[in-house]
Amino acid sequence: MEEETSGFRKELVSRLLHLHFRDCKTKVSGDALQLMAELLRIFVIAAVRGVWQAQSEDLDVVNVDQLEKVLPQLLLDF
Repeated sequence: MEEETSGFRKELVSRLLHLHFRDCKTKVSGDALQLMAELLRIFVIAAVRGVWQAQSEDLDVVNVDQLEKVLPQLLLDF
């Protein structure tokens, strides 16, 4: 049975990318969309870890310090 994971749909990733393309005719392959979706998923996980880090420090706001503390794990995810 295939493991079900939540992530970003390819259509959403494509729209996000096309918002920043200078040439509206730019095309993105399916593999590139899948890779970008995975990168976005990992960055969201890192942001959540940053929130957990801030909460463990009794802070109300996540800042660069908390993200720097979870950066090693983010790099290991790649």
